[in-house]
Amino acid sequence: MSTVAALIKRNVKLFFKDKGMFFTALVTPGILLVLYSTFLGNVYKDTYMAALPQGFILPEKIIDGLVGGQLVSSILAVSCVTVAFCSNFLMVQDKVSGVIKDLTMSPVKPYQLSLAYYVANLVSTLIICLGALCLGLGYLAIVGWYLSVADVFLLLIDVIVLVLFGTALSSLVNFFLNTQGQLSAVGTVISAGYGFICGAYMPISTFSEGLQKVLSFLPGTYGTSLVRSHCVRGALEELVENGVHTEIVEAIKASLDLSVDFFGQTVEIPVMYIILLVSIFLFLGGFVLANVAKHKKR
Repeated sequence: MSTVAALIKRNVKLFFKDKGMFFTALVTPGILLVLYSTFLGNVYKDTYMAALPQGFILPEKIIDGLVGGQLVSSILAVSCVTVAFCSNFLMVQDKVSGVIKDLTMSPVKPYQLSLAYYVANLVSTLIICLGALCLGLGYLAIVGWYLSVADVFLLLIDVIVLVLFGTALSSLVNFFLNTQGQLSAVGTVISAGYGFICGAYMPISTFSEGLQKVLSFLPGTYGTSLVRSHCVRGALEELVENGVHTEIVEAIKASLDLSVDFFGQTVEIPVMYIILLVSIFLFLGGFVLANVAKHKKR
C-alpha cells in the first residue's frame, strides 16, 4: 500500500502543479456561475414571474432563491463530471510523454497504477467540487437562502456521489486515449455536450418526447435531478406558503426536471441514487477489466 500511496501523492501533486489543468478545473465552476447568473438569471426569473397570476405579489427574494438554486444545481451537476475528466487527463499525458513506460518497467504492479490514477483523480476532483459547492452555497446566501440543514447535507452527498460517477466514467473513457489529439477532442466534447445531455443547461422537459426517452437511460440525467431537487426544494415550499397555487408550483417542478419519467414511470429519488451507484460500479468494473485485458495482452 505504500507504493500505491506514493503514486497517489505523485498524481495529485502533479495535477495541482500543472497550472493549465488545475486552473481550468478550478475556474470553470466560477466562470459558469458568473455566466449563468449574468445571461440566464433574468431569463429564468422572467419565466417564473410570467407563470404567476397577474397582479399577484410575491417577495422577489423567493424567485431569486429559486433561480439561484437552478443555476447552482446546473453548475454542480456539470462540474462533478467535467472536472473529473480534466483531472484525469494526467493518465493520458503520462502515456503521451512516455512516463507510463517507465512506471510499467518498474516493480509497480498494473493494478497499483490503475488504483493510484483512480484515487488521485477522485481526491483532486472532490477537492475542487467541494469548493464549487461552497461557492454555490455562498451565492445562494446572497440572492436567497431557503435551504435547510438536511438540504445542505443531501447536497454534500449528491456531490460526492456525482464525483464518484464522474471519476469512474472518466477513468474508463480516458483509459482508451493515447494521444494529445484524442485528449483534446474528448475534453471538448465533454465540456460542450455533457451539460445538454444531462439536463443542466436546458431542462429535459423542453426536449422532444423521443429525446426525453433516450436521455432517461443516461445516469447523468438523474444526477442533475437529484442536485436540483435539493437546491430548490426550500424555495418551492416558500412559494406555497406565500399563496402560490399548487398547480403552478407543480408546473414549475415539472419544468425543472425534479422528477424523471422513464417510459411512463416516475423515478423516485431513492431509485435515482441506486441508478448512479450501479453506474459507478459498472464503469469501475469496465475500467478494471480493461486494465486486466491489457496486462494479459502484454
